[in-house]
Amino acid sequence: MVNQNSSRKTQSNSTRGKLKVVRPSLRSRIGLFWASKKRSSKINPHKSFKRSYREDYRRETPVPGVMHHIFASFGMIFKNWKLFLPFLIIVVILDALFVGIMDQENYAQFQEVLDETSLQVAGEDIGDFAKAGLTLISTVTTGGLSGESSEAAMVFGVIIFLVIWLVTIFLLRHLLAGHKVKLRDGLYNAMTPMISTLIVLVVAIVQCIPIFILIIAYSAAVQTEFLATPFYALVFFIFAALMIILSTYLLSSSLIALVAVSAPGLYPMKALFTASDLMMGRRIKFILRLVALILTLAIMWVVVMLPLILFDMGMKQFEWTAGIPFVPICMTVMTCFTCIYVTVYLYMYYRWMLDYKEK
Repeated sequence: MVNQNSSRKTQSNSTRGKLKVVRPSLRSRIGLFWASKKRSSKINPHKSFKRSYREDYRRETPVPGVMHHIFASFGMIFKNWKLFLPFLIIVVILDALFVGIMDQENYAQFQEVLDETSLQVAGEDIGDFAKAGLTLISTVTTGGLSGESSEAAMVFGVIIFLVIWLVTIFLLRHLLAGHKVKLRDGLYNAMTPMISTLIVLVVAIVQCIPIFILIIAYSAAVQTEFLATPFYALVFFIFAALMIILSTYLLSSSLIALVAVSAPGLYPMKALFTASDLMMGRRIKFILRLVALILTLAIMWVVVMLPLILFDMGMKQFEWTAGIPFVPICMTVMTCFTCIYVTVYLYMYYRWMLDYKEK
């Protein structure tokens, strides 16, 4: 028995020495691990050379309805007005100091031009309500909120927007977690992911290049009368639709990445990939939410600013109110409040999707 066991051991040792163990290199092992991890973590319901059915790529999004989303965002701001009202005052002061508001003389000249145009076109005064509506539309669409803005003012405007974005998300994160938070905590601690947020914002601007190309092509087509021919107009319409769809598709995940990158310790590219996976199969629903947001902002501006412009027109009958920039200040306040509301709106949608655990 002893001899038999010893012979087996010697045979196993001899065979073990003859067998050559081939181990993969460190680079190949890291590559295989990263590939398997990437494949397992990335959500991709579409397969190459295979037909995609709706049941395969449809993902549930159990979030509240659009109306609930709109009013819940307003409710979050008004419920915590002790936090957001001082913050709104601070950002309005910063915007007025570093970016500037519309000059009162330019605003008065604009109203005079509007009166002269209405007399020439309609032959009579168009009325205060119509004049207020045209004033609101023209000042917003022509960038009259800040007058003649320089490059430095634009840089300060981007910085102030990032401050509003990060501080609002910091306050909302602690409020939804049930923590007691102060405004100074947000002002002191929310600026940490500033560079990461700026990088994601640059990526979003790059994704707007198709829209920029469309604007340049449209201006060239108008100058050369390219759109006068119906066939060429149809071709340009198809081109415009493709450019808008491309930018909208890319921006739908970048907006969520702007929210995700504000989390502590999250890098920009990781935030972009995470937002892309989160929005896979949900982009159309999110775009519909953005359309509802735009309509809500338009209604809010009309409801708030039209009475203020009418009030300013009535008060301008007195000489002592001629130099008071009432409407420009109100527009600056509304612009800052709009930035806060958009941040709350997008962050609440992001939290609803993030809290849902998929099977």
